[in-house]
This record gives sequence, structure tokens and C-alpha cells, in this order.
Amino acid sequence: MSSLPRQKINDYYDQFRPVDVTFTKEVIQTTGLVPKEVQLKCASDFYPCVIYSTSFESAKVVANNKSGLMQKLKATNSALSIRFFFKLPTNEEQVVFLVPARMISLSSYGNSEDMSFFTLEFTSRPPDDLIEIMGRILEANMNFSKRKDERVPVTQETMRKMGIIKDVTIVIDGAARRCILREVFFAGARIITMGKVLENGEKQVYLRLEFNDPSEECTLQGRLIKVDTASSDGMYVLTIVYIDPVPMCYKVRLNDYISSVKVDSRPIQPIIQQKPPDKAIPQAEIPYTQPETDIKEQSAEPLD
Repeated sequence: MSSLPRQKINDYYDQFRPVDVTFTKEVIQTTGLVPKEVQLKCASDFYPCVIYSTSFESAKVVANNKSGLMQKLKATNSALSIRFFFKLPTNEEQVVFLVPARMISLSSYGNSEDMSFFTLEFTSRPPDDLIEIMGRILEANMNFSKRKDERVPVTQETMRKMGIIKDVTIVIDGAARRCILREVFFAGARIITMGKVLENGEKQVYLRLEFNDPSEECTLQGRLIKVDTASSDGMYVLTIVYIDPVPMCYKVRLNDYISSVKVDSRPIQPIIQQKPPDKAIPQAEIPYTQPETDIKEQSAEPLD
């Protein structure tokens, strides 16, 4: 599966090795993890489990302690493997592999007498597939904090590479409007839209983006902090700052793009309301035209 250069994967491993990622619903959807197919293998037997989190050094799972697993762990001196199963959202490719580990701690899970919380320590570097899949999430979260103001001018090529479908909608004061993306960044976006924007001042808005490969919809809640009049015929440029939480799908797609190109890192301009210019801005300055109305145990290689 691995599609990144070896050096990039090594960078992910070195930079994020101890960082735990919790498998929330959003992380599961973004990574393509298939929770029901994640299992523990001890000796020759497989045991169901619920994976809670993973890093590149360890994983935490919940499993039944009365299924025979504890007896097997005693026989293997706490050695076991965790079976990961991903179905990649982009092409539905199944990526399955085992990571050798050992149990280093065991604790009760809530008030249950049957379920326990297992902490597993990997005994070798995990496969590149796990490092790549989880590394994209970790890098996107890191850059979301460190590169908030790096702006990406939106062109047809930008939209193609990020998988953005051209029909973009913004909702202001409960009314939906078609709009054109002009710039995007982790902290917000600048858009072009028609029609008068009401009173000056911050407003709550919703920016709706649709993506392909894979197909998904993303709604970003934000504040309208700046309105620029772009022309005398009712065209406005709006600056939006997102309100957390920003959807993971947006962060990952934008991070994949900015990691491969140079972007504008100038800070966002102060909140002001500009007066209309004397002359309309030439249409050529607008970057995009108005859209139309069984398994073998292998520690470093995936299974066939």
C-alpha cells in the first residue's frame, strides 16, 4: 500500500513515534480502520478486541479476559500480536498486517468483570503501512497548530489536487449562497460571493465543501470577520475564521497539499470593512470562474 517515499515514512516514525492517536469515530472514518476486524493473535489463536488507541510504539485495546486469552498469554510469556485491518477510503484497498507485541499492563475496564484494558508494547518497528496511515493524521494535527495562517490560493488545479468539488456553499444568517473559494488555510478561508452582506461585524457562518476520492461532505463552522467589496456590481470577498473543532477530513486534505507546495504564510489581515473601489476589479484576478447552476504473521510487510 505504501505510497510515500521511504524518507517521509522514516520522518513520520522519528517525529511521532511515542504519540498516541485515539480511534474516535472521525479518526476511524479518515483512516479507514475496520474495527470489527481488529484482533489479537496469541500463539495460533485469534481473539476479538476493541482498539482504543495506537502509537508507533504501543497500542491499547479492550478484550475479554475470560475467553482463554489470559491462559495463552501465560504460556507465551505475554507475547502476542495485534492484527490491524484498514479499508482505504480512496480506493477501498484492504491493508492487513500483524504487529508483534507483548502485554505490559492489564487493568479493569469500568465495572466489568469480563472485560479488561490491555496495554501492548510493540517489540519491533511497525509496518510502513501503519506509519503512513497514522502519520498523515499526526502531521495534519501538528500543522493545524503550527501553520494556521499559511494560505493556499485556490485555482482549478488546487481544487483538483485537494479533491474539492466546485459547488461550494456558504450559509450566512441562515441563507445559503453559492460562492467561489479564493484562499484556504487551516484557520479559515476567503471566498467570493454575490449579494449584499448585512451589517458590519462578526457573524457565524457555515462553509460547506464536497470532496471526491473519496466522496465526503465537510461543514466548517466559522466567523465572518472581514468583508471586502470586490466590485461595484455586488461582488464581495469574505474572510472566515473557523471555529474548533475543524473536521479531520479538511485538515488532512489541506495538509497533504501544503506539504508538497510553497504557500503564502503572511498573517491574516486585521478585521476591517473596506470601502468600494472606484473601479471594478478585473475579472482576470478572480482565480476561478463561477460554477454551474489464514494470515501470515509479518512485522514489517503487509499480508497478501
